[in-house]
Amino acid sequence: MDEFKGCNLDYFPENILIDVLSYLSVRELVRAGRVCKRWKRLVKDQRLWRTVDLTAWKGVTSRILWFLLRQYLGCGLRCLRLRGLLLSARGGTFLSESWLKALSTKCPRLSKLCLLHADLRSLPNCQILPGSLRVLELRGCELPRSFFNQSLPTSPALPHERAEATCSVGAQQKGRCQKVKGIASPSGIGVETLVLNNVPSFTDQHLQNLASWERLSRLELRDTFRVTANGLRSCAAKEGLSGLEGLSRLKYLEIGITGRQGYQLQMASLGLGAGWLGLEELSLGGKEVGPGLLCASRLKDLKCLHLWACTLSELQIVRSCRMLRGLRQLEFLDVTFQPRQSPPAEEEQEQEGGEEQQNEEGGTGGESNDENRTLDGTDPFPSLRRSLAGLLPSCSLVFTNCSVQVNVD
Repeated sequence: MDEFKGCNLDYFPENILIDVLSYLSVRELVRAGRVCKRWKRLVKDQRLWRTVDLTAWKGVTSRILWFLLRQYLGCGLRCLRLRGLLLSARGGTFLSESWLKALSTKCPRLSKLCLLHADLRSLPNCQILPGSLRVLELRGCELPRSFFNQSLPTSPALPHERAEATCSVGAQQKGRCQKVKGIASPSGIGVETLVLNNVPSFTDQHLQNLASWERLSRLELRDTFRVTANGLRSCAAKEGLSGLEGLSRLKYLEIGITGRQGYQLQMASLGLGAGWLGLEELSLGGKEVGPGLLCASRLKDLKCLHLWACTLSELQIVRSCRMLRGLRQLEFLDVTFQPRQSPPAEEEQEQEGGEEQQNEEGGTGGESNDENRTLDGTDPFPSLRRSLAGLLPSCSLVFTNCSVQVNVD
């Protein structure tokens, strides 16, 4: 017992101490690094800096960002979340070009960047962001007009031309020429997933600039009130004179309006009526569900359809999904279903037919009908399942947190 009483943290191996330190926030890690030299060395371990979330740290300024980048952030960083000063009373510059360039140099494996309430109007375009990014998430941010524009640099043109002129016909010199070309040619934006949530400054012009992103395969637009149906129609992947035009690599598209007051509803999902080649997953939410379902039949490559935060009727769903023969999954999330309204004559016929079947079958038949009734009672959407099973036999239905609207009458 005396041995255990005299033990302290110095007796623990470093791997266990690093696991304990991983439960601390960024601010607590910085404070822990001031305890002693050993803790300072442990806190700088890159295993603790793979995912950095600074959104809960209020009052983060550019000075703090420079301090973290110089002291702690390194090649182990994979995901970074930052909160800007857009809603802060302090104001001032938060993200600078010099800091972003230093971030891309010191953190070459950064793949996900999430910005919350950040003012990006001081940046020229998104090419200033780290080239290793694969996921870019913007929430409540302000954007300049040319932020998503992929402009090609003109400065490497002279060395590029000189390299081509000095290359001879020999095989070795050809190989050297190709290396020089690879260095001089500008690399495109490598972002594969772009999430925009409550970005009022995002317009049709920004959407059109995304057509130059060659690797963009997933686009989520939530509460982007300035995107119109014409803007979405102009960016849809379609056959052109030079091949596929628009967002041809896009596989997943999400459009959702949660009903914010003070903005005119554009019904951007009507732009899907022109079709979209290669689009396999579509997610519609809020007030965009109704217009989007009207145009979903034009999406020939659609395999998955997600509907969330809306009110739907069975007739509306059946009519919209009738032409989606290639659909493999239909998901409902936080959806309120309107009750099925049938004429009284049909209800009487159904009741009479059910009574005749019960009288004819009798005995064991009655027990089977009771079992079917209990099964239908546990399933709140039996009629919708039966209707879609006949139209889409190979489609799976998923209901998550759904309910049926109850009429007071």
